Amino acid sequence: MLDANLKAQLAGYLQRIANPVEVVASLDDTPASAELSALLKDVAEASPLIRLSETRGGPARTPSFSVNRPGENTGPRFAGLPMGHEFTSLVLALLQVGGYPPKVDEAVLQRVRALDRDLEFEIYVSLSCHNCPDVVQALNLMAVQNPRIKATMIDGALFQDEVKERQIMAVPTVFLNGTHFGQGRMALEEILAKVDTGATERAAQDISAKEPFDVLIVGGGPAGAAAAVYAARKGIRTGIASERFGGQVLDTLGIENFVSIKETEGLKFAMALEEHVRHYDVDIMNLQRAKALKRGTDLIEVELESGAALKARSVIVTTGARWRMLGVPGEQEYRNKGVAYCPHCDGPLFKGKRVAVVGGGNSGVEAAIDLAGLVAHVTLVEFDTKLRADAVLQKKLATLPNVDVVLNAQSTEVAGDGQKVNGLVYKDRASGETRRVELEGVFVQIGLVPNTEWLKGTLELSRHGEIVVDARGQTSIPGVFAAGDATTVPFKQIIIAAGDGAKAALGAFDHLIRS
Repeated sequence: MLDANLKAQLAGYLQRIANPVEVVASLDDTPASAELSALLKDVAEASPLIRLSETRGGPARTPSFSVNRPGENTGPRFAGLPMGHEFTSLVLALLQVGGYPPKVDEAVLQRVRALDRDLEFEIYVSLSCHNCPDVVQALNLMAVQNPRIKATMIDGALFQDEVKERQIMAVPTVFLNGTHFGQGRMALEEILAKVDTGATERAAQDISAKEPFDVLIVGGGPAGAAAAVYAARKGIRTGIASERFGGQVLDTLGIENFVSIKETEGLKFAMALEEHVRHYDVDIMNLQRAKALKRGTDLIEVELESGAALKARSVIVTTGARWRMLGVPGEQEYRNKGVAYCPHCDGPLFKGKRVAVVGGGNSGVEAAIDLAGLVAHVTLVEFDTKLRADAVLQKKLATLPNVDVVLNAQSTEVAGDGQKVNGLVYKDRASGETRRVELEGVFVQIGLVPNTEWLKGTLELSRHGEIVVDARGQTSIPGVFAAGDATTVPFKQIIIAAGDGAKAALGAFDHLIRS
Protein backbone atom coordinates (compact mmCIF):
# COMPACT_ATOMS: atom_id res chain seq x y z
CA MET A 1 0.00 0.00 0.00
CA LEU A 2 2.76 2.46 0.98
CA ASP A 3 5.75 3.04 -1.28
CA ALA A 4 9.26 2.35 -0.03
CA ASN A 5 10.00 5.99 0.76
CA LEU A 6 6.85 6.46 2.84
CA LYS A 7 7.46 3.17 4.65
CA ALA A 8 10.92 4.34 5.62
CA GLN A 9 9.56 7.67 6.88
CA LEU A 10 6.83 5.89 8.85
CA ALA A 11 9.34 3.52 10.46
CA GLY A 12 11.44 6.53 11.46
CA TYR A 13 8.48 8.26 13.12
CA LEU A 14 7.32 5.12 14.91
CA GLN A 15 10.70 4.63 16.56
CA ARG A 16 9.39 7.16 19.09
CA ILE A 17 6.76 4.69 20.34
CA ALA A 18 7.61 3.51 23.85
CA ASN A 19 4.65 1.26 24.70
CA PRO A 20 2.74 -1.53 22.88
CA VAL A 21 -0.10 -0.49 20.56
CA GLU A 22 -3.00 -2.66 19.39
CA VAL A 23 -4.65 -1.88 16.04
CA VAL A 24 -8.02 -3.62 15.69
CA ALA A 25 -9.64 -3.56 12.24
CA SER A 26 -13.24 -4.28 11.22
CA LEU A 27 -13.26 -5.37 7.57
CA ASP A 28 -15.52 -6.83 4.91
CA ASP A 29 -15.04 -8.09 1.35
CA THR A 30 -15.02 -4.69 -0.38
CA PRO A 31 -12.00 -3.21 -2.22
CA ALA A 32 -11.85 -0.46 0.40
CA SER A 33 -11.33 -3.08 3.12
CA ALA A 34 -8.59 -4.73 1.09
CA GLU A 35 -6.82 -1.39 0.76
CA LEU A 36 -7.18 -0.69 4.47
CA SER A 37 -5.86 -4.15 5.38
CA ALA A 38 -2.80 -3.55 3.19
CA LEU A 39 -2.18 -0.16 4.82
CA LEU A 40 -2.45 -1.53 8.35
CA LYS A 41 -0.09 -4.40 7.58
CA ASP A 42 2.47 -1.83 6.39
CA VAL A 43 1.92 0.10 9.62
CA ALA A 44 2.37 -3.01 11.78
CA GLU A 45 5.57 -3.91 9.94
CA ALA A 46 6.98 -0.45 10.67
CA SER A 47 7.25 -1.07 14.44
CA PRO A 48 7.68 -4.21 16.57
CA LEU A 49 5.48 -2.59 19.23
CA ILE A 50 2.40 -2.50 16.97
CA ARG A 51 0.11 -5.57 16.91
CA LEU A 52 -2.60 -5.87 14.24
CA SER A 53 -5.76 -7.94 14.51
CA GLU A 54 -8.55 -8.11 11.94
CA THR A 55 -12.19 -9.09 12.34
CA ARG A 56 -14.98 -9.52 9.80
CA GLY A 57 -18.06 -7.38 10.25
CA GLY A 58 -19.22 -6.54 13.77
CA PRO A 59 -20.99 -3.49 15.19
CA ALA A 60 -18.36 -1.02 13.97
CA ARG A 61 -18.40 0.65 10.56
CA THR A 62 -16.57 -1.34 7.90
CA PRO A 63 -13.94 -0.75 6.89
CA SER A 64 -12.61 0.90 10.05
CA PHE A 65 -10.02 0.37 12.78
CA SER A 66 -9.14 1.61 16.25
CA VAL A 67 -5.77 2.41 17.81
CA ASN A 68 -5.66 1.22 21.44
CA ARG A 69 -3.49 0.51 24.39
CA PRO A 70 -3.42 -3.26 25.15
CA GLY A 71 -6.62 -4.40 26.84
CA GLU A 72 -8.52 -1.18 26.04
CA ASN A 73 -10.95 -0.25 23.26
CA THR A 74 -11.41 3.49 23.74
CA GLY A 75 -8.65 4.72 21.43
CA PRO A 76 -9.15 6.81 18.29
CA ARG A 77 -11.07 5.11 15.46
CA PHE A 78 -10.73 5.70 11.73
CA ALA A 79 -13.64 4.76 9.45
CA GLY A 80 -12.16 4.65 5.98
CA LEU A 81 -8.64 4.90 4.66
CA PRO A 82 -6.73 7.71 6.46
CA MET A 83 -4.56 8.82 3.59
CA GLY A 84 -4.13 12.28 2.07
CA HIS A 85 -4.16 14.94 4.76
CA GLU A 86 -5.36 12.39 7.34
CA PHE A 87 -2.23 10.22 7.18
CA THR A 88 -0.63 12.57 9.70
CA SER A 89 -3.64 12.04 11.98
CA LEU A 90 -2.99 8.28 11.89
CA VAL A 91 0.72 8.68 12.67
CA LEU A 92 0.00 11.01 15.60
CA ALA A 93 -2.62 8.63 17.00
CA LEU A 94 -0.10 5.77 16.90
CA LEU A 95 2.57 7.89 18.58
CA GLN A 96 0.30 9.22 21.33
CA VAL A 97 -1.28 5.85 22.16
CA GLY A 98 2.27 4.48 22.18
CA GLY A 99 3.33 6.91 24.89
CA TYR A 100 4.91 9.73 22.88
CA PRO A 101 3.90 13.02 24.59
CA PRO A 102 1.81 15.45 22.54
CA LYS A 103 3.05 19.00 21.97
CA VAL A 104 0.27 20.49 24.06
CA ASP A 105 0.47 22.58 27.22
CA GLU A 106 0.12 20.41 30.32
CA ALA A 107 -2.60 22.67 31.71
CA VAL A 108 -4.72 21.96 28.62
CA LEU A 109 -4.14 18.21 28.96
CA GLN A 110 -5.24 18.36 32.59
CA ARG A 111 -8.47 20.04 31.52
CA VAL A 112 -9.08 17.19 29.05
CA ARG A 113 -8.42 14.53 31.68
CA ALA A 114 -10.75 16.28 34.14
CA LEU A 115 -13.82 16.01 31.86
CA ASP A 116 -16.12 13.69 33.79
CA ARG A 117 -18.81 12.68 31.30
CA ASP A 118 -19.06 10.35 28.31
CA LEU A 119 -18.34 12.17 25.05
CA GLU A 120 -18.52 10.36 21.72
CA PHE A 121 -17.38 12.44 18.75
CA GLU A 122 -17.91 11.57 15.07
CA ILE A 123 -15.91 13.68 12.60
CA TYR A 124 -16.93 13.60 8.93
CA VAL A 125 -14.03 14.55 6.66
CA SER A 126 -12.85 14.49 3.09
CA LEU A 127 -9.29 13.32 2.53
CA SER A 128 -8.50 16.43 0.47
CA CYS A 129 -9.64 18.78 3.25
CA HIS A 130 -6.76 20.69 4.82
CA ASN A 131 -8.96 21.92 7.70
CA CYS A 132 -10.11 18.46 8.78
CA PRO A 133 -6.88 17.07 10.30
CA ASP A 134 -6.80 19.78 12.98
CA VAL A 135 -10.20 18.67 14.25
CA VAL A 136 -9.47 14.94 13.93
CA GLN A 137 -6.15 15.28 15.74
CA ALA A 138 -7.60 17.40 18.54
CA LEU A 139 -10.41 14.93 19.22
CA ASN A 140 -8.08 11.93 18.88
CA LEU A 141 -5.80 13.47 21.48
CA MET A 142 -8.75 13.92 23.82
CA ALA A 143 -9.66 10.24 23.35
CA VAL A 144 -6.10 9.19 24.16
CA GLN A 145 -6.00 11.35 27.29
CA ASN A 146 -9.45 10.49 28.68
CA PRO A 147 -11.07 7.01 28.49
CA ARG A 148 -14.54 8.58 28.69
CA ILE A 149 -13.99 10.28 25.35
CA LYS A 150 -14.31 8.50 21.99
CA ALA A 151 -13.44 9.91 18.57
CA THR A 152 -14.13 8.47 15.12
CA MET A 153 -12.91 9.95 11.84
CA ILE A 154 -15.35 9.13 9.01
CA ASP A 155 -14.42 9.52 5.35
CA GLY A 156 -17.54 11.12 3.88
CA ALA A 157 -16.71 9.92 0.37
CA LEU A 158 -16.76 6.29 1.56
CA PHE A 159 -19.80 6.49 3.84
CA GLN A 160 -22.10 8.36 1.48
CA ASP A 161 -25.29 6.97 3.00
CA GLU A 162 -24.46 8.57 6.35
CA VAL A 163 -23.53 11.83 4.67
CA LYS A 164 -26.87 11.90 2.89
CA GLU A 165 -28.88 10.86 5.96
CA ARG A 166 -27.26 13.49 8.16
CA GLN A 167 -27.36 16.08 5.35
CA ILE A 168 -23.66 16.82 5.59
CA MET A 169 -22.59 19.29 2.91
CA ALA A 170 -19.39 20.72 4.43
CA VAL A 171 -16.38 19.28 6.18
CA PRO A 172 -15.26 18.87 8.81
CA THR A 173 -18.63 18.28 10.45
CA VAL A 174 -18.64 17.00 14.03
CA PHE A 175 -21.38 15.18 15.91
CA LEU A 176 -21.26 14.76 19.70
CA ASN A 177 -23.31 11.93 21.20
CA GLY A 178 -25.38 11.81 18.01
CA THR A 179 -26.12 15.56 17.89
CA HIS A 180 -24.58 18.16 15.59
CA PHE A 181 -21.69 19.79 17.46
CA GLY A 182 -19.93 22.03 14.94
CA GLN A 183 -18.51 22.58 11.47
CA GLY A 184 -15.23 23.92 10.16
CA ARG A 185 -11.80 24.15 11.70
CA MET A 186 -11.77 23.87 15.49
CA ALA A 187 -8.67 23.92 17.65
CA LEU A 188 -8.37 21.85 20.81
CA GLU A 189 -8.94 24.92 22.97
CA GLU A 190 -12.13 25.75 21.04
CA ILE A 191 -13.52 22.27 21.55
CA LEU A 192 -12.67 22.37 25.23
CA ALA A 193 -14.36 25.74 25.59
CA LYS A 194 -17.60 24.19 24.25
CA VAL A 195 -17.59 21.09 26.44
CA ASP A 196 -15.88 22.44 29.58
CA THR A 197 -18.48 24.54 31.40
CA GLY A 198 -16.95 27.65 32.92
CA ALA A 199 -13.72 27.50 30.88
CA THR A 200 -14.36 30.83 29.13
CA GLU A 201 -14.98 32.64 32.39
CA ARG A 202 -11.85 31.20 34.00
CA ALA A 203 -9.74 32.17 30.99
CA ALA A 204 -11.15 35.72 31.03
CA GLN A 205 -10.25 36.12 34.70
CA ASP A 206 -6.70 34.89 34.07
CA ILE A 207 -6.26 37.24 31.10
CA SER A 208 -7.58 40.30 32.94
CA ALA A 209 -5.10 39.67 35.76
CA LYS A 210 -2.07 39.97 33.44
CA GLU A 211 0.35 42.86 33.85
CA PRO A 212 0.43 45.49 31.07
CA PHE A 213 2.43 44.58 27.98
CA ASP A 214 4.98 46.77 26.27
CA VAL A 215 3.58 45.57 22.94
CA LEU A 216 0.22 43.83 22.57
CA ILE A 217 -0.51 42.32 19.16
CA VAL A 218 -4.15 41.72 18.26
CA GLY A 219 -4.30 38.98 15.64
CA GLY A 220 -2.16 35.91 14.99
CA GLY A 221 -1.67 35.64 11.24
CA PRO A 222 1.61 36.21 9.39
CA ALA A 223 1.62 39.93 10.25
CA GLY A 224 0.98 39.24 13.94
CA ALA A 225 3.56 36.47 14.11
CA ALA A 226 6.24 38.62 12.47
CA ALA A 227 5.41 41.51 14.79
CA ALA A 228 5.72 39.23 17.81
CA VAL A 229 9.11 37.88 16.77
CA TYR A 230 10.53 41.35 16.10
CA ALA A 231 9.11 42.81 19.32
CA ALA A 232 10.25 39.91 21.50
CA ARG A 233 13.77 40.11 20.08
CA LYS A 234 13.96 43.64 21.47
CA GLY A 235 13.58 42.19 24.98
CA ILE A 236 10.28 43.90 25.71
CA ARG A 237 7.15 42.33 27.22
CA THR A 238 5.15 41.02 24.26
CA GLY A 239 1.72 39.40 24.02
CA ILE A 240 -0.60 38.16 21.26
CA ALA A 241 -4.38 38.00 21.60
CA SER A 242 -5.67 36.01 18.65
CA GLU A 243 -9.03 34.58 17.62
CA ARG A 244 -7.15 31.71 15.96
CA PHE A 245 -3.41 31.62 15.54
CA GLY A 246 -2.51 31.40 11.86
CA GLY A 247 -5.43 33.46 10.57
CA GLN A 248 -6.33 33.11 6.89
CA VAL A 249 -3.25 30.96 6.31
CA LEU A 250 -5.14 28.12 8.00
CA ASP A 251 -7.64 28.24 5.12
CA THR A 252 -4.98 28.29 2.40
CA LEU A 253 -4.13 25.07 0.62
CA GLY A 254 -0.89 25.70 -1.28
CA ILE A 255 1.70 28.45 -0.78
CA GLU A 256 4.25 28.76 -3.57
CA ASN A 257 5.23 32.44 -3.46
CA PHE A 258 6.77 32.96 -0.02
CA VAL A 259 10.38 33.69 -0.91
CA SER A 260 12.86 31.02 0.37
CA ILE A 261 10.08 28.41 0.72
CA LYS A 262 9.53 26.86 -2.69
CA GLU A 263 6.27 25.11 -1.75
CA THR A 264 4.31 24.44 1.42
CA GLU A 265 0.74 24.15 2.73
CA GLY A 266 -1.18 26.69 4.78
CA LEU A 267 -1.46 24.49 7.86
CA LYS A 268 2.25 23.68 7.87
CA PHE A 269 3.10 27.34 7.41
CA ALA A 270 0.81 28.35 10.29
CA MET A 271 2.39 25.73 12.55
CA ALA A 272 5.85 27.04 11.63
CA LEU A 273 4.74 30.59 12.46
CA GLU A 274 3.54 29.54 15.90
CA GLU A 275 6.65 27.46 16.58
CA HIS A 276 8.84 30.45 15.71
CA VAL A 277 6.86 32.80 17.96
CA ARG A 278 6.93 30.33 20.87
CA HIS A 279 10.72 30.19 20.56
CA TYR A 280 10.66 33.64 22.17
CA ASP A 281 9.10 34.87 25.40
CA VAL A 282 5.71 35.75 23.92
CA ASP A 283 2.44 35.35 25.83
CA ILE A 284 0.03 33.79 23.30
CA MET A 285 -3.66 34.11 24.25
CA ASN A 286 -5.67 32.12 21.71
CA LEU A 287 -9.44 32.11 21.07
CA GLN A 288 -9.66 35.78 22.03
CA ARG A 289 -11.71 38.04 19.77
CA ALA A 290 -11.21 41.80 20.14
CA LYS A 291 -14.25 43.91 21.00
CA ALA A 292 -13.01 47.48 21.53
CA LEU A 293 -9.88 49.61 21.76
CA LYS A 294 -9.57 52.49 24.24
CA ARG A 295 -6.76 55.02 24.61
CA GLY A 296 -6.01 55.96 28.22
CA THR A 297 -3.61 58.49 29.69
CA ASP A 298 -0.65 56.13 29.91
CA LEU A 299 -1.92 52.80 28.58
CA ILE A 300 -4.03 51.45 25.73
CA GLU A 301 -6.76 48.97 26.63
CA VAL A 302 -8.13 46.22 24.41
CA GLU A 303 -11.47 44.75 25.48
CA LEU A 304 -12.19 41.16 24.42
CA GLU A 305 -15.48 39.43 23.62
CA SER A 306 -14.82 37.02 26.49
CA GLY A 307 -15.19 39.90 28.97
CA ALA A 308 -11.46 40.16 29.62
CA ALA A 309 -9.40 43.30 29.09
CA LEU A 310 -5.69 43.73 28.34
CA LYS A 311 -3.51 46.80 28.79
CA ALA A 312 -0.38 47.78 26.91
CA ARG A 313 1.97 50.69 26.24
CA SER A 314 1.59 50.07 22.50
CA VAL A 315 -0.72 47.97 20.33
CA ILE A 316 -0.29 46.43 16.88
CA VAL A 317 -3.54 45.48 15.13
CA THR A 318 -3.17 42.52 12.72
CA THR A 319 -6.73 41.18 12.61
CA GLY A 320 -6.61 40.38 8.88
CA ALA A 321 -9.64 39.79 6.70
CA ARG A 322 -12.30 37.17 5.97
CA TRP A 323 -14.20 35.85 2.96
CA ARG A 324 -16.64 38.37 1.52
CA MET A 325 -20.22 37.10 1.42
CA LEU A 326 -22.71 37.59 -1.38
CA GLY A 327 -25.25 39.17 0.94
CA VAL A 328 -28.22 37.75 -0.94
CA PRO A 329 -31.31 35.87 0.29
CA GLY A 330 -30.62 32.20 0.98
CA GLU A 331 -26.87 32.52 1.52
CA GLN A 332 -26.96 32.37 5.32
CA GLU A 333 -29.86 29.91 5.39
CA TYR A 334 -27.99 27.41 3.21
CA ARG A 335 -24.47 27.97 4.51
CA ASN A 336 -22.87 24.52 4.85
CA LYS A 337 -26.00 23.13 3.19
CA GLY A 338 -24.78 23.79 -0.31
CA VAL A 339 -23.22 27.24 0.14
CA ALA A 340 -19.47 26.86 0.66
CA TYR A 341 -16.35 29.02 0.67
CA CYS A 342 -13.56 26.43 0.45
CA PRO A 343 -13.53 24.35 -2.75
CA HIS A 344 -10.55 22.30 -1.56
CA CYS A 345 -12.36 21.25 1.62
CA ASP A 346 -15.92 20.78 0.46
CA GLY A 347 -15.47 20.00 -3.23
CA PRO A 348 -15.36 16.20 -2.77
CA LEU A 349 -18.82 16.28 -1.19
CA PHE A 350 -20.24 17.48 -4.52
CA LYS A 351 -18.76 14.71 -6.64
CA GLY A 352 -20.92 14.12 -9.70
CA LYS A 353 -23.16 17.11 -8.90
CA ARG A 354 -23.69 20.54 -10.46
CA VAL A 355 -22.20 23.60 -8.79
CA ALA A 356 -21.65 27.30 -9.37
CA VAL A 357 -18.63 29.42 -8.51
CA VAL A 358 -19.35 33.11 -7.95
CA GLY A 359 -16.35 35.30 -8.73
CA GLY A 360 -14.07 35.72 -11.74
CA GLY A 361 -10.81 36.65 -10.05
CA ASN A 362 -7.90 34.28 -9.41
CA SER A 363 -9.68 32.59 -6.50
CA GLY A 364 -12.87 32.01 -8.46
CA VAL A 365 -11.20 30.68 -11.59
CA GLU A 366 -8.86 28.45 -9.56
CA ALA A 367 -11.90 27.09 -7.71
CA ALA A 368 -13.71 26.37 -10.99
CA ILE A 369 -10.66 24.54 -12.35
CA ASP A 370 -10.30 22.43 -9.20
CA LEU A 371 -14.00 21.60 -9.01
CA ALA A 372 -14.24 20.68 -12.69
CA GLY A 373 -12.21 17.55 -11.97
CA LEU A 374 -14.68 16.43 -9.30
CA VAL A 375 -18.18 17.58 -10.14
CA ALA A 376 -20.45 17.01 -13.12
CA HIS A 377 -20.65 20.65 -14.16
CA VAL A 378 -19.44 24.09 -13.05
CA THR A 379 -21.09 27.42 -13.86
CA LEU A 380 -18.76 30.35 -13.20
CA VAL A 381 -20.75 33.54 -12.55
CA GLU A 382 -18.94 36.90 -12.77
CA PHE A 383 -20.40 40.36 -12.12
CA ASP A 384 -18.00 42.13 -14.51
CA THR A 385 -18.06 41.95 -18.30
CA LYS A 386 -14.79 40.00 -18.29
CA LEU A 387 -12.86 37.63 -16.04
CA ARG A 388 -10.18 39.25 -13.87
CA ALA A 389 -8.02 36.16 -13.27
CA ASP A 390 -4.48 35.79 -14.57
CA ALA A 391 -4.26 34.89 -18.26
CA VAL A 392 -2.72 31.49 -17.58
CA LEU A 393 -5.70 30.55 -15.40
CA GLN A 394 -8.21 31.75 -17.97
CA LYS A 395 -6.43 29.73 -20.64
CA LYS A 396 -6.67 26.58 -18.52
CA LEU A 397 -10.33 27.25 -17.73
CA ALA A 398 -11.16 27.52 -21.43
CA THR A 399 -9.96 23.95 -22.03
CA LEU A 400 -12.44 22.40 -19.59
CA PRO A 401 -15.52 20.94 -21.30
CA ASN A 402 -17.74 20.89 -18.20
CA VAL A 403 -17.40 24.59 -17.30
CA ASP A 404 -19.68 27.39 -18.48
CA VAL A 405 -18.81 31.05 -17.87
CA VAL A 406 -21.57 33.62 -17.36
CA LEU A 407 -20.38 37.25 -17.49
CA ASN A 408 -22.10 40.51 -16.59
CA ALA A 409 -24.32 38.65 -14.13
CA GLN A 410 -25.43 39.78 -10.66
CA SER A 411 -26.20 36.93 -8.26
CA THR A 412 -29.48 37.76 -6.52
CA GLU A 413 -30.54 34.64 -4.59
CA VAL A 414 -29.40 31.23 -3.43
CA ALA A 415 -32.44 29.00 -3.85
CA GLY A 416 -33.23 25.83 -1.93
CA ASP A 417 -35.91 23.42 -0.79
CA GLY A 418 -35.64 24.28 2.90
CA GLN A 419 -33.00 21.62 3.51
CA LYS A 420 -30.34 22.24 0.87
CA VAL A 421 -29.41 24.35 -2.15
CA ASN A 422 -31.09 23.59 -5.48
CA GLY A 423 -30.36 26.67 -7.55
CA LEU A 424 -28.68 30.04 -8.05
CA VAL A 425 -30.65 33.02 -9.35
CA TYR A 426 -28.88 35.86 -11.17
CA LYS A 427 -29.78 38.95 -13.19
CA ASP A 428 -28.35 39.52 -16.65
CA ARG A 429 -27.03 43.08 -16.20
CA ALA A 430 -27.26 43.82 -19.91
CA SER A 431 -30.88 42.79 -20.48
CA GLY A 432 -32.22 42.94 -16.91
CA GLU A 433 -33.59 39.42 -17.34
CA THR A 434 -33.62 37.11 -14.30
CA ARG A 435 -32.34 33.57 -14.82
CA ARG A 436 -31.88 30.50 -12.65
CA VAL A 437 -29.25 27.75 -12.73
CA GLU A 438 -30.30 24.37 -11.34
CA LEU A 439 -27.52 23.00 -9.12
CA GLU A 440 -26.61 21.53 -5.75
CA GLY A 441 -23.77 23.77 -4.58
CA VAL A 442 -22.60 27.40 -4.67
CA PHE A 443 -18.96 28.29 -3.96
CA VAL A 444 -18.49 31.99 -3.13
CA GLN A 445 -15.13 33.47 -4.18
CA ILE A 446 -15.55 37.26 -4.31
CA GLY A 447 -12.71 38.63 -2.23
CA LEU A 448 -12.09 39.70 1.35
CA VAL A 449 -13.50 42.01 4.05
CA PRO A 450 -11.16 43.51 6.69
CA ASN A 451 -11.87 42.47 10.29
CA THR A 452 -12.09 46.02 11.59
CA GLU A 453 -15.73 46.50 12.65
CA TRP A 454 -14.63 46.65 16.28
CA LEU A 455 -12.50 49.73 15.49
CA LYS A 456 -15.18 51.92 13.88
CA GLY A 457 -15.25 55.33 15.54
CA THR A 458 -11.86 54.70 17.15
CA LEU A 459 -9.25 54.59 14.38
CA GLU A 460 -9.29 56.23 10.97
CA LEU A 461 -10.60 53.71 8.44
CA SER A 462 -10.79 53.92 4.66
CA ARG A 463 -14.12 53.76 2.83
CA HIS A 464 -13.46 50.00 2.45
CA GLY A 465 -13.05 49.60 6.21
CA GLU A 466 -9.26 49.22 6.08
CA ILE A 467 -7.08 50.77 8.80
CA VAL A 468 -5.24 53.82 7.45
CA VAL A 469 -1.51 53.52 8.20
CA ASP A 470 1.60 55.48 7.30
CA ALA A 471 4.94 54.15 6.07
CA ARG A 472 5.82 52.99 9.62
CA GLY A 473 2.52 51.22 10.29
CA GLN A 474 1.34 54.05 12.59
CA THR A 475 -2.43 54.57 12.77
CA SER A 476 -4.35 57.73 13.64
CA ILE A 477 -3.82 57.03 17.38
CA PRO A 478 -0.27 57.45 18.75
CA GLY A 479 1.07 54.14 20.01
CA VAL A 480 -1.39 52.08 17.95
CA PHE A 481 0.09 50.45 14.86
CA ALA A 482 -1.40 48.07 12.29
CA ALA A 483 -0.20 45.64 9.63
CA GLY A 484 -1.44 43.05 7.17
CA ASP A 485 -4.71 42.57 5.29
CA ALA A 486 -6.67 44.77 7.72
CA THR A 487 -4.79 47.87 6.52
CA THR A 488 -4.72 50.11 3.46
CA VAL A 489 -1.44 48.55 2.27
CA PRO A 490 -2.09 47.23 -1.27
CA PHE A 491 -1.56 43.67 -2.48
CA LYS A 492 -2.86 41.30 0.18
CA GLN A 493 -0.08 38.70 0.24
CA ILE A 494 1.45 36.62 3.04
CA ILE A 495 4.95 37.94 2.44
CA ILE A 496 3.75 41.54 2.45
CA ALA A 497 1.79 41.02 5.66
CA ALA A 498 4.83 39.48 7.36
CA GLY A 499 7.07 42.33 6.26
CA ASP A 500 4.56 44.93 7.44
CA GLY A 501 4.24 43.11 10.77
CA ALA A 502 7.98 43.38 11.30
CA LYS A 503 7.87 47.06 10.31
CA ALA A 504 5.01 47.79 12.72
CA ALA A 505 6.92 46.11 15.57
CA LEU A 506 9.97 48.24 14.88
CA GLY A 507 7.73 51.30 14.71
CA ALA A 508 6.16 50.39 18.05
CA PHE A 509 9.58 49.89 19.64
CA ASP A 510 10.74 53.25 18.31
CA HIS A 511 7.59 54.83 19.77
CA LEU A 512 8.25 53.25 23.17
CA ILE A 513 11.83 54.45 23.49
CA ARG A 514 10.85 57.98 22.46
CA SER A 515 7.74 58.39 24.61
